[in-house]
Amino acid sequence: MSIMVRWSEEKVIGAAPDESSLAAARKLARPGPWSDTGSNDVLVWGKCQGSGRTPYQVSVDIAAPAYRCSCPSRKFPCKHALALLLLWARGEAAEVSAETAGYAQEWVDQRGDRVATRERRHQGQQGQQADPVAQARRQADRLALMDAGIFDFARWLTDLARTGLAAARNQPYSWWDGVAARLVDAQLPGLAEQVRAMGSDVHARADWADHLLFHAGRWWALTKAWRMRDELTPREVADLRTAVGWARASAEILASEALPGPWLVLGACRSDEGRLQQQRTWLRGPDGTVVVVLDFAAQGQALATPRLAGAELDATLVQYPGSAPQRGMFTGPPVPRGLARSLGDGCSIAQALDMESAAVSLSPWQDRHPVLLAGVRFCLGDGGWLRDPAGDALPLVDAPLESLLTLTGGHPVDVFGELEDGRVRPLSVVVGQRVVTP
Repeated sequence: MSIMVRWSEEKVIGAAPDESSLAAARKLARPGPWSDTGSNDVLVWGKCQGSGRTPYQVSVDIAAPAYRCSCPSRKFPCKHALALLLLWARGEAAEVSAETAGYAQEWVDQRGDRVATRERRHQGQQGQQADPVAQARRQADRLALMDAGIFDFARWLTDLARTGLAAARNQPYSWWDGVAARLVDAQLPGLAEQVRAMGSDVHARADWADHLLFHAGRWWALTKAWRMRDELTPREVADLRTAVGWARASAEILASEALPGPWLVLGACRSDEGRLQQQRTWLRGPDGTVVVVLDFAAQGQALATPRLAGAELDATLVQYPGSAPQRGMFTGPPVPRGLARSLGDGCSIAQALDMESAAVSLSPWQDRHPVLLAGVRFCLGDGGWLRDPAGDALPLVDAPLESLLTLTGGHPVDVFGELEDGRVRPLSVVVGQRVVTP
């Protein structure tokens, strides 16, 4: 049974796409322009009178979350959706209604139809029989191309070591991009994106030398592992395939064992991976299994609407092969069932680093590791730190430190984030029995 949990103002603010949208929403967050507002377990809706004759129709799925507004804005959520949520969060509008507004119900129905259409299309594709001979020939051709690309990449790494890593920093970005282009031609897009990112990192990071040395060593190990892949376990081969960017067909993943929910959204993060945008959504299942669901979109295209941190979803997941934390995929549209008041039991920084080390020993190719830290404080200094009661500390990365200090008041809180290169990226914080996105 789903339970409506009213959002806090902080949660609404966290959903804003930018400061200008939030500022405009604050001006609209007053009862005057609004009419026909209401809410139920899943939806908040209302009409906002703009400069035209017809009011804008606003609908918000508060658990997905998802937003719709008839205004011409291309931002999601737009200022009208944010303003409606602010009013609802304050209890100034959109009280519980027994009857859903027609336009809001129509939107829900349309979304359901689209999901059903995608499922039917997917089932149709599953039903098509592949030609095994042609499939084997294509795979052999691809492996030959990848083998040649790995050999060429190993030779480039040897030259990099011979000329010295310091010389690499003086190379223009086109030098790195050229290497990445050859990797793409060799059907190794995962490696290509790592090389492109390094072309930027060597100029942007103060610790560029350590960063490049670490990744060059890992790339070299990957070329060695690729050549001996026939001797590896299926799990190790799966990790290797992920590292080089060899995608798997959805039908193959859907045939694996299904994991029932409910799934708790621990946190989500968006990033630019070269020419792609990526959205990572971390989920924990009822048995403690943590998976990450990845969404991708080309630059300029819209990513999927992010899941709300702390939301509980009735959904079934399947996992991609490989080491934990594994990538997951929903087998159908998740159904929201409410919001959690906490993310569970966290650990100390020392325990988190031990768990990361254990994970790296199983799979050295994963860049990010999920971590739930208990009773840590945000501290000032060099971009910010997280410090636990034992005195251990981790530097922050991509963290809005001022906002986090304001949110927590310097008090101990539970934090979920991603460990990456010895730093932690906070994605959600538990404050006063509420899960908040910083």
